[in-house]
Amino acid sequence: MFTKAFLEELGSGKLRREEQLLRAEFERRGVPIFLYTAKRIQRRQLPLSRETFIAGDMDAMHVAMQQLKIEIPNPNDYPKSLSPFMHRRIGTSTLGAIEREILEGNGEPIFAKPADRRKSFTGRAFLSLDDFREIGSISRRQEVWCSELVTWLSEYRVYVIGTQIISVDLYVGDSKEMLDYAVLERALAAFRASGEAPMAYGIDFGVLSTGETALVEANDGYALGAYQIFASGYTDVLLTRWNELVSTIAV
Repeated sequence: MFTKAFLEELGSGKLRREEQLLRAEFERRGVPIFLYTAKRIQRRQLPLSRETFIAGDMDAMHVAMQQLKIEIPNPNDYPKSLSPFMHRRIGTSTLGAIEREILEGNGEPIFAKPADRRKSFTGRAFLSLDDFREIGSISRRQEVWCSELVTWLSEYRVYVIGTQIISVDLYVGDSKEMLDYAVLERALAAFRASGEAPMAYGIDFGVLSTGETALVEANDGYALGAYQIFASGYTDVLLTRWNELVSTIAV
């Protein structure tokens, strides 16, 4: 049981939706709440321990893990165990390689996004050299995930603890294009059985123009965006994942 909760503020007590949900739920549960700024966590001014919960953006969470000597999890956007549910070709490359292929006329239009923890640009389609101008001077050595372009009719975030679905939130597309829950449940079971899945996470699935339910990407549960999910469910997801992470701290 965590004795206090540290929530990141944007300044002057302003909170993102995620921290607003957490504050409301921790107040209901009677857990003391303390707000902090990015500057304070960067300066390591928070008294973090195994008994404290913390929430914030990805950078803040990574600093907290370093302070507590928790190994930062490697990103696993496309788990191997879920390859049968991707329904498109996905691999790794670099921005430079994609740019050269387009320049030489050998490359097909492709979707690419950063493959490392720090997101230097937002995932996007690359169809011509004009698209590279949009990302400016980002290093062409940047490793990326790349996939063939597909058409999504709808995309949903699925919040999970263990194999239990806590919430399914539409974040883009047509709400009439519903996920096939039988496919979703098989995917979650395969992910859990593989040993790749954290105890709590968000995972995005969508409906393709072919009608297939497919994996969009997986997201770790320690710094997870909130859509329509209710406060108690969102809090339980983050608490479960943070508890799993602090349990790795050497006593």
